[in-house]
This record gives sequence, C-alpha cells and structure tokens, in this order.
Amino acid sequence: MSLVLVTTADGVATLTLNNPEERNTLTAPMVEEIVAAMDTIEADESIGAIVVTGAGSAFCAGANLGNLATADGASLSNVYEGFLRIARSPLPTLAAVNGAAVGAGMNLALGCDVRLAARRAKFDTRFLQIGLHPGGGHTWMFRRIAGPQATFAAVIFGEVLDGAEAERVGLVHRCLDDDQLLAKAQEMAARAASAPRELVIETKKSIQAMADISVHDDAVKRELDPQVWSTKQPWAAERIAAMQARISSRPR
Repeated sequence: MSLVLVTTADGVATLTLNNPEERNTLTAPMVEEIVAAMDTIEADESIGAIVVTGAGSAFCAGANLGNLATADGASLSNVYEGFLRIARSPLPTLAAVNGAAVGAGMNLALGCDVRLAARRAKFDTRFLQIGLHPGGGHTWMFRRIAGPQATFAAVIFGEVLDGAEAERVGLVHRCLDDDQLLAKAQEMAARAASAPRELVIETKKSIQAMADISVHDDAVKRELDPQVWSTKQPWAAERIAAMQARISSRPR
C-alpha cells in the first residue's frame, strides 16, 4: 500500500498521507514517499500548486511514538524531512487540515503557505504533554504565523485548537465545514496554478523575503527587479491584451 497518494487536476497536485489506521503518523517509509512525491510533483511543469491533506479522520498525528523512544539527532532530522521537504517547495502549498494535526503533524501544516481547517480539525502541539521539547522549528513557525500569545497558549499551556478557534487566532486562513474543506482547498490552489508557474514561484520568493524587511522603501526595491522581469515575459503581454479586450467589450 502506498503511504502517499498523489492526484492531479487543474494544475494542482493533491498529496494525501495515506495510513489512516495509524492516523497518518510520520514514519521513515512515509517520509521517503513524501520526498519522492515532492520531487516528482516539482519536476512536472504542468503543476502549479500543491494541496496537502490526510486520509481518514486525521491530518497527521505526528511522529511515531515508538520511534521517538529511541530517537537521536539523526533520526529526528529524518522525521523532520517529512514536513521540511514540503516547506522548502518553491511552489505554493496549501494544507487542508481535515482532522488531528499533532506535534510533527502540526509542523506539516505550519510549513505550508496557507492553512484551511475543517471544523473537526484539532491543532495539538502536545510536545510538553509527552515530555518533549518542541522540535522542527515548531515554536518559530507558530509564533511567526499566530504571534507569541497563541503560541504560549498552545505550546506551554496545552490549549488544543479546533478549526474555528484556529481561525480566530490566525493560525488558519479559514475554517470550513468538513465536507467542503478539500474542494475549497483545491479551488484556491487552482487559482494559483492558473497563473504562470515562474511568476508564482518568484512571487512566493518575494513574500518570504518580506519577513526580513521592515522599511517600505526597502520593500519597493525588493519588488522592483522581479516586477520589471515580469513585464518582459510573453505571458504579460498576452494577459494584458486579454484584459484590455474584455474591458473594451463591456457595454458603456
């Protein structure tokens, strides 16, 4: 049985963790399949965005607890690669959190560019509750996304967030009814995939670079070169002409 399923439609690759009997926990074999799937997805020029979700009732229930009992730096780094490989993708990534996202499974969601959550979703850091320090950049990602108070509440004080509460604190972009989650995620991803792939990749780089820029003038300078580059691409002329044609055809 494949531990990772990949389907494609409308320029979107949907990567599904597929071990529902074990709540899609990250094991070495699953991590290997995630890495291989991401390599294949990114090599396919027809794919412009990625949706990550889980089969069954869980998104990803974290690392396998049996493996954690004998963990060292190397083995933990291997587990991290399951979510870091997705976090490093140049393509836009969207997590459709359909159920429990626990520990490293929460890192998988945090590492995506956008998170949507089902109402039944559960964001549970759980590191301290099982006697572990957070890992994989968990506190850094959480704090940058939702701020220090939400991070302390979840990590230190053990608050478990459902989909609606995750939306309230800014951890997810939207909370959706369970049966609408995947369709909405794929719809959003398809909009990203409909733009020129190189342009989307460059724009993602710019958004990420803004984390280290605090002055508006510096932001203007950072965007100038890629914007000029985009004006020289064939798609710009084609899309501007199409927009002008639509405008001129409207009744006045």
